[in-house]
Amino acid sequence: MTPKIVRNVTSLRRETARWRTEGLTYAIVPTMGALHEGHLDLVREGFKRADRVLVSIFVNPKQFGAKEDLSHYPRDEEGDVEKLNQEGVPLIYAPTSDSIYPLDFSTTVHIEGPAKVGLEDKYRPHFFDGVATIVSKLFIQSGANYAMFGEKDYQQLLVVTRVAKDLDIPTEVVGIATRREVDGLAMSSRNRYLSKTERGHATAIHKNLQQAAEKIRGGINQQTATRAASRSLTTLGFKVDYVTARNAETLAVPQNPDEPLRLLAAAWLGKTRLIDNIAV
Repeated sequence: MTPKIVRNVTSLRRETARWRTEGLTYAIVPTMGALHEGHLDLVREGFKRADRVLVSIFVNPKQFGAKEDLSHYPRDEEGDVEKLNQEGVPLIYAPTSDSIYPLDFSTTVHIEGPAKVGLEDKYRPHFFDGVATIVSKLFIQSGANYAMFGEKDYQQLLVVTRVAKDLDIPTEVVGIATRREVDGLAMSSRNRYLSKTERGHATAIHKNLQQAAEKIRGGINQQTATRAASRSLTTLGFKVDYVTARNAETLAVPQNPDEPLRLLAAAWLGKTRLIDNIAV
């Protein structure tokens, strides 16, 4: 059966109320569309935990800056519906911008903690308040038991987890491992922006993170390892925003050698900004 598409919260709640009446659990997979295998992994993991999975498709204007790619962000609802149909998704929530943010909308969810650690927030200062606001709305609107997020956007995963905890939203946030291309590039809707040549170079981010992780595990200082990775990417033509080692649970700068570590990187390749991260 082709997924049912609903465009407003009233229709969404009508469908999810029916599921709850039947005693069914359900997961939400929040997306901005232009779906790829990484998104579909989230759907599949959702079905492992819940009876039903709904997918939201909404390009959230509040997480884009004035000079970012909102108007050019890839959109393919028809293709997205077909992919979700193949996965057995029964419900798609694709609200209009007016239904999410009506003219008199005046509330923003502001977050500190993992959203203020000098990573994505340094380069996109508007981003996480936009994420926190839309995610709060989606959780409250859907009433989902679970929400599935990919680890590729690792800082975002921690931010969303914090929002649900701090606001006592009962939706359980579940992080899913990054889906990668065969050559290691983290899947992203923005990868389609890359030229053929750039696509060949893009794998260097993951490779350099892997090399840095090996060095750290071998006893080399974290800063030494990450600086070497940054220099290598710069030599290859990337404009590096950051390559850094952080506490995997808080994203704070590590203070002792026993902390769990996550290596995170963000860099421009041409006009495309790529992010990635791996555990150490």
